[in-house]
Amino acid sequence: MVNHKKPTIALFGGSFDPPHKGHQLIVEKAIENLQIDKLFVVPAYINPFKTSTLADAHTRLSWCHTLFDSIDRVKVDDYEIQEGKSTVTSQSVKHFNQTYNVKYLIIGSDNLSTLTKWHAFEWLNETVTWVIATRDNHHLDTDELNTWELLPIEAPMSSTQIREEKDLQFIDKKIRTSVKHILEGQHHMTIDERIAGIVKILDDKKAEEIEVFNLEDADYIAKRVVIANSLNGKHTLALFDHLKRELKEQGDEFLASDSSDEWAVADLGDILIHIMIPEYRQRYSLETFLSELVENQKKKDIDPA
Repeated sequence: MVNHKKPTIALFGGSFDPPHKGHQLIVEKAIENLQIDKLFVVPAYINPFKTSTLADAHTRLSWCHTLFDSIDRVKVDDYEIQEGKSTVTSQSVKHFNQTYNVKYLIIGSDNLSTLTKWHAFEWLNETVTWVIATRDNHHLDTDELNTWELLPIEAPMSSTQIREEKDLQFIDKKIRTSVKHILEGQHHMTIDERIAGIVKILDDKKAEEIEVFNLEDADYIAKRVVIANSLNGKHTLALFDHLKRELKEQGDEFLASDSSDEWAVADLGDILIHIMIPEYRQRYSLETFLSELVENQKKKDIDPA
């Protein structure tokens, strides 16, 4: 039996929100310097350490294809986006290891401060060689890493800076117009202003018994939860579609959603919205569960011990 050796690869994951010339340099230098057969760029559906993104997953995937597809031995892969949820890096490494030998994991030097908090860090640390993209002689604390290599990059702009400063000089011309369009339409409302807008949309379209739960200090997946009754199954879907359309115009995108004629749920990262027929709401008593979360947190605040 012929023993076929698996191709050796490097993985470069991230939000790519938006991807920029620094990312391009990282990919090009990695291809040039690492002993690999292929490099996979893997945009996240949503980063496990973030609650929202500027652009939706499929827009970011399209941007990555535009920037990286022309680079030899580079492949943009939609595995994490197809998962439709936050995917930990260890899961992705195990997925690609089924077909390839994942030798390298490329990270930015800014990841080092939280690296030990990554899911299955010890396993990753034994499995891969970390490739650290760094610039300006940035101090690197690599004491926890088993094997690592440096990839010096002279590109001072980060995706966060681009979003906050709307500085597009480090964005490739092929996607600059698309990024600019999204940035110009980006809202800067507070979470409470956004909640007020959601409640108004639901109320205007005849939703009933609208409740908002503030879970800012509770151990929950969202900071706010909105629950509303629909009149019937058809109304549930109509409310859901109208909400999605109205919020998109305001710059708020559904990161994930699911709907039926009984219950629709929309995930905006820091806000969850549930629309239910009254019978469904009564059966599952979601507000009871959320109220208990809030009360338990209040008790902890009063008596931390």
